[in-house]
Amino acid sequence: MDLNIILGYFGALVIGVVLGLIGGGGSILTVPVLVYLFYINPVTATAYSLFIVGFSSLIGALQNIKKGLVDFRTALVFASPALLAVYATRKYLVPAIPQELFSVGDFLVTKNIAIMMFFAIIMLLASFSMILKKNENDNEDRELKYNYPLIILEGIFVGVLTGIVGAGGGFLIIPALVLLAKLPMKKAVATSLLIIAIKSLIGFIGDVENLEIDWLFLFRFTVISVIGIYIGTYFSNFIEGKKLKKGFGWFVLIMGIYIIYKELNH
Repeated sequence: MDLNIILGYFGALVIGVVLGLIGGGGSILTVPVLVYLFYINPVTATAYSLFIVGFSSLIGALQNIKKGLVDFRTALVFASPALLAVYATRKYLVPAIPQELFSVGDFLVTKNIAIMMFFAIIMLLASFSMILKKNENDNEDRELKYNYPLIILEGIFVGVLTGIVGAGGGFLIIPALVLLAKLPMKKAVATSLLIIAIKSLIGFIGDVENLEIDWLFLFRFTVISVIGIYIGTYFSNFIEGKKLKKGFGWFVLIMGIYIIYKELNH
């Protein structure tokens, strides 16, 4: 078996382990693993990522529902505009982007390069969020207040973003739930997983009609990621996720810079 394929499936396991350990962030590695190790076209890779991220998040969300940590009202308000936005983005916007966008001197910016560059920028933003985040003071008993217009707008924005890059967007959703819905941090993390699962899987449906899907490969990759989630969840009992988050943030930062370098030196 090709070394890159072995590394790719190992990457699938790592994605799951990171999700299980720190409750998010791992999905941002999915697209680079699919593009650079399995040589999958970026448009198809972002579609596969939606399914992998959606299914993995659903596993986490179901565990949190059992613990009573999911705020269904907030999830519904946020997920409704988000899932419509991500579906429309995958079904209509992404296919409408021309293969060749523009050139800078001799450098031709193609659709694939633009998607990977945009994805790298999202990785950089996510890394800063993980590196700079301070410990939140949680108040589990505080009264929940909802800023519906802003929650809906944020849902649309995150939906479009998810549709373009195929990442869950937890680093945008969690602050929105804390600031706009005034959710305690634990509930915000748990609720964000349900939102990510719904919008990612609905977004993927928009791709099924446009792309050739290798279901066997997708199933294999997803199963390995889910196994990783259970491994990560087990080890999270012994390792503090907050300490790991900063280290992982630095790794994501380096990966984002590497993608920009790689795409500019095609």
